[in-house]
Amino acid sequence: MDWIPSVESRSVDAVLLGRAAVDFNPVDYYKPLSQSMSFKRYLGGSPANIAVGLARLDQRVSFIGKVSDDAFGDFVVDFFRNEGILVDRVRRAGSHEHIGLTFTEMLSPESSSILMVRDGAADLALNTDEVDMGAIASARCLLISGTALSRPPSREAALKALTLARLAGTPVIFDADYRPYGWASADETAVYMSMAAERGQVILGSRDEFDRMERLLGLGGTDDASADYWRGMGARIVIIKHGKDGSRAYTESGVFEVKPFPVTPIKGFGGGDGYASAFLNGLLTGLPMEESLEMASASAAILVASHSCSQDMPSILDIRLFIIVNRHKAGRVVTRIG
Repeated sequence: MDWIPSVESRSVDAVLLGRAAVDFNPVDYYKPLSQSMSFKRYLGGSPANIAVGLARLDQRVSFIGKVSDDAFGDFVVDFFRNEGILVDRVRRAGSHEHIGLTFTEMLSPESSSILMVRDGAADLALNTDEVDMGAIASARCLLISGTALSRPPSREAALKALTLARLAGTPVIFDADYRPYGWASADETAVYMSMAAERGQVILGSRDEFDRMERLLGLGGTDDASADYWRGMGARIVIIKHGKDGSRAYTESGVFEVKPFPVTPIKGFGGGDGYASAFLNGLLTGLPMEESLEMASASAAILVASHSCSQDMPSILDIRLFIIVNRHKAGRVVTRIG
């Protein structure tokens, strides 16, 4: 992609800003969370998961964020380091902030939910002084998570990063990542998410997330209307996800329907982070759009069929082998429709 700076001109392929948290997924799943007794701990948070996914795909990754100054913060930083992710812009919060915790509920392969503990979340304490031009200008792209916009001072830090990206010529990937915890109102959500989306060269989100982002715009709630609007605002790629029904990608190469690979899921979450990391890897390595989207669908399938998100992010070999083994069952995964 000619709009993504070259490998030679930037020292990092992607810098991600936003939520790094800790997930607790039940080992004794397929029952209500109230009845689960045993859990496995994982790194969590959508931008953190995507960072790990990109690192597993051999991209050079850095992270801008804030974690608690305790053992949970140590866990996050150590996990990043072990994945080769640069952590010099991961700050420690004060004594009043704590790592965000997510307890997941897996009722069935089709039904999952999450319970987030976000009061005083360390990632939302990131401030403008902790976002600098050096981190943004050194990267080939910047990914901003919508959750980072939900509350100050993280909101202002994210908006500063968007401004610096424009000055540095760093393309912005906006991952809507809507979570109800932290937002004061539906209108506030719409205002700040749409503000960030206006700066994005790539926008990813579910249909529900686009509806929330477009609440004040009167677009009508269709994929075509959303894509027309955001591409008119400057986006090069708009991807709208429909869960188990797949996704639709509006790109400069055309419009594509993307089917999910048939798998037996363990959980209903995590697939979006696998999708995003594999798709962005395709953009960064210059893969054809159809191949990037097929790999994104495969990575999403691998994640929903696994117990964790970050821990089970696939390598390139994992994704390619998965496609070879499952292509005959899936049929044509990516179809150009426009």
